[in-house]
Amino acid sequence: MPQKELKTILKEHNFLNVATCDLENVPNIAPKLLLKVENNIIYLCDYVIGRTFRNIKINPKISLGFMDLENLVGYQFNGTVETIDSGIVYERMLDELSKKEIELSVQRIIEGVDKGKKHNTFEMEISQTVVILKVQVDEIVEINANGQLRRERLQ
Repeated sequence: MPQKELKTILKEHNFLNVATCDLENVPNIAPKLLLKVENNIIYLCDYVIGRTFRNIKINPKISLGFMDLENLVGYQFNGTVETIDSGIVYERMLDELSKKEIELSVQRIIEGVDKGKKHNTFEMEISQTVVILKVQVDEIVEINANGQLRRERLQ
């Protein structure tokens, strides 16, 4: 399971499910907007800043997941996360966020016109207060439809 293949698969996804856990072992899962993938680092936008954010502050272990429906393969990325709320990387990811908002809004408008789909809103609107999640991926797990798991440690 080459890393570059997964980077290609991630390009097709806009949101990843983010699983965290607090110190009392209470799990939490929430979708987060995928901004960018660079080597073994995945940048996400946390625009809710709720339980996921609180859990990360006390326990930086994280698991990300998504399903490739075309190939019926699930993926899990395990690693550690840090939050970024200022600085050069933060500003760079805000630029990525702006591009994503436009891209997703355009996609929804085209889909609405092309397929006659009705949406409550076409424009992607994200809170002005966001935190960037910088996930250092240490392990990739591929989950095939037959239940077979393949693990790859990165380092």
